[in-house]
Amino acid sequence: MSSKLEQFLTAQKIDQRQLLAVSADLESLRPADRALRLAKRQGKKEEGDKKGAAETRKPRSGRPLNEVTLSKIYAGKPVSGPTKSRLLRAVNTILERKKADKVELVALFDFAPKA
Repeated sequence: MSSKLEQFLTAQKIDQRQLLAVSADLESLRPADRALRLAKRQGKKEEGDKKGAAETRKPRSGRPLNEVTLSKIYAGKPVSGPTKSRLLRAVNTILERKKADKVELVALFDFAPKA
């Protein structure tokens, strides 16, 4: 039995390799993200007008999807919430490039409890 995600990806003609590549691009750390992590680690807080928009946003995770995670999802095993969000961001980016409508999380996963 294939998972809901696997059925969706085959219907939309999205390849697993494409999904992994897009996720790696989206989640990779940028210099601004590294600077935020450094400032947080050092405990420095800038005061006054020096606070910018880059400091108020949340940095990227630096953890892209991988083959093991996708195989867990295809097998129907549980995955964490942030992993589901990463997958959703990658799928929506691919759909946006294909000029298709974005999807919600419920279109990719079954949230009904298994009896």
